[in-house]
Amino acid sequence: MKKLTSWLDIPADSDFSIYNLPFGIFSKKKGKTRAGIAIGNHIVDLAALAEAELIDVSPFVFRQSTLNEFIGLGKEVTNKVRLDVQGLLIDADSPLKKKPEILVPQADVQMHLPVHIGDYTDFYSSIEHATNVGKMFRDPENALLPNWRHIPVGYHGRASSIVVSGTPIKRPKGQLMPKDATAPVFKPSGRLDFELEMGFITGKNTQLGTSIGTKEAEDYIFGLVLFNDWSARDIQKWEYVPLGPFLGKNFGSSISPWIVTIEALEPFKVAGPKQDPEVLPYLKYEGNQNYDVQLEVALQPENGEEQTVSSSNFKYMYWNMAQQLAHHTINGCNIHIGDVMASGTISGKDESSYGSMLEISWGGSKPITLKDGSTRTFIEDNDTVIMRGFAEKDGIKVGFGEVRGTILPAD
Repeated sequence: MKKLTSWLDIPADSDFSIYNLPFGIFSKKKGKTRAGIAIGNHIVDLAALAEAELIDVSPFVFRQSTLNEFIGLGKEVTNKVRLDVQGLLIDADSPLKKKPEILVPQADVQMHLPVHIGDYTDFYSSIEHATNVGKMFRDPENALLPNWRHIPVGYHGRASSIVVSGTPIKRPKGQLMPKDATAPVFKPSGRLDFELEMGFITGKNTQLGTSIGTKEAEDYIFGLVLFNDWSARDIQKWEYVPLGPFLGKNFGSSISPWIVTIEALEPFKVAGPKQDPEVLPYLKYEGNQNYDVQLEVALQPENGEEQTVSSSNFKYMYWNMAQQLAHHTINGCNIHIGDVMASGTISGKDESSYGSMLEISWGGSKPITLKDGSTRTFIEDNDTVIMRGFAEKDGIKVGFGEVRGTILPAD
């Protein structure tokens, strides 16, 4: 990749390098929401940039409360905006230097949900995670169900309860079946968990009855976010037969505020795991379709120090995004701009890379000890979970920032 240098002071370890330039929605104090691009510790105010006629898009598009209208202009426009901003940040004689008000400190803004999410699908695409769960809840010798290696398993989630990073989540209540009990009880979940995931944002609408092939899937993916699909394991265990997750999942999911474009991640493509048995023709793909994105999860108790509890990588996924989108639409299901499709929990082969407390504590049988001496098998009230992710190669870094959420006590 060509080395680029900006006249703007960008911290060397910043997730938001000149190579990244992700899109998001922000507001200044007492101001209205507007679209921006993250660069170092600043945001390029795209509405102000358009008003100054430094990019060829109507300012109206950037004064919206979501990015949906902008994304809907198509990649020819959105990619050009990103590259035009990159050029303005590289050019030593940039007119942007004379308009410092267009560069807004990130510390002075509030971030918002970047898109209006009409629909949300959660996949189950990590073979390590699926195997671990199968060993815990089913036959360890037959951990994967017969369909798992043939289809990207998924379920339809709840879009209305997806919130932006920093939004607290109340501990959910529901029916639980205590061990050795003969009837369920109603109480707050005692096995609240995080799920380390990534989500992709769709960038085009399709008509009902049409399908997207793996070859054109990237044209329909605008970008990616970090995704924490909170999970109440005890509620889920009681309810999921026969139709799958419901109240154990739909109480909340958290996403990072900046959408990293798939174009910014192109240099970090890698080969995925070998798929055996051979997949059906509509799921076959060409080239590298996995992404080398380093991921970590930190757990921070109330008034305590954060501690890394998981270090994983997006490249571990058995089913890639192109296959997920092809499978999702092979029956003619239509998609809309702003839909979120999450990867499912991302786990690696060793315990340090497990993407959920369910696996880290092995169903609650192996507590972990935090720096303050307290122990955890699952998430307790007032704990904060922080997920971070970045791709790095040849000294070039493209990061996602973080997604964090604090668990509040149940009502």
